[in-house]
Amino acid sequence: MCRHLAYLGPPVTLRELLLDPPHSLLRQSWSPRDMRGGGTINADGFGVGWYPGDGPPVRYRRAQPFWSDPTIAELAAVTSSGAVLAAVRSATTGMAVVEGAAAPFAEGRWLFSHNGVVRGWPDSVVPLAAELPVRDLLTLDAATDSALLWALLRDRLRAGVAPARAVAETVTSVAVVAPGSRLNLLLTDGRTVIATAVGHALSLRATPASVLLASEPHDDEPGWRQVPDGQLVQATATEVRQHALAAP
Repeated sequence: MCRHLAYLGPPVTLRELLLDPPHSLLRQSWSPRDMRGGGTINADGFGVGWYPGDGPPVRYRRAQPFWSDPTIAELAAVTSSGAVLAAVRSATTGMAVVEGAAAPFAEGRWLFSHNGVVRGWPDSVVPLAAELPVRDLLTLDAATDSALLWALLRDRLRAGVAPARAVAETVTSVAVVAPGSRLNLLLTDGRTVIATAVGHALSLRATPASVLLASEPHDDEPGWRQVPDGQLVQATATEVRQHALAAP
């Protein structure tokens, strides 16, 4: 079912964020605490996206397990950022295990990740896919439900729909045609994070200067709180807003 996180705040090294905590994203790749809906490990790829400044993000993605990559530890130790989105992947049966299937997906300043599954894939979402430009379908990063979710969301963003509304509309439209889907999304432009909790766990920890949204808390320190199912979160480094998604 994948695990992901998004961080905004004072610059930290990728190592501090992704490798060092006792239940880090690295550890969650082989020992997750909450894998609802099937799967036991997240070994089908990983990705990290970070913002080195005011420009677009940088991504590092691989199709192999997070723990087996020979470069990430050295890279993470010397790379700092105040805005990060990262994920480890557990591929749904029948979906490709390729680098392009690993989050984060990207365009311009946007980074996107999906934790969950679209039920009835691909037949259930054929009506939604048919509304996309043919070129977008021909250039999907991978033939997966997450890549299609990104295409549906990106289409709304390109049309000028406000990010929170674009995320909410994407989730509710998929929930209509594919009931029971798990649709935990993360979207960031490096300044704001928008997240949903739909069918899977999402935790949040905010301080006066930072916010961290994650599938699972990466430590047992106080301050973590569970985001209730059916909620949308909008956060900056200094402010968190949360409300219910509209019922499909």
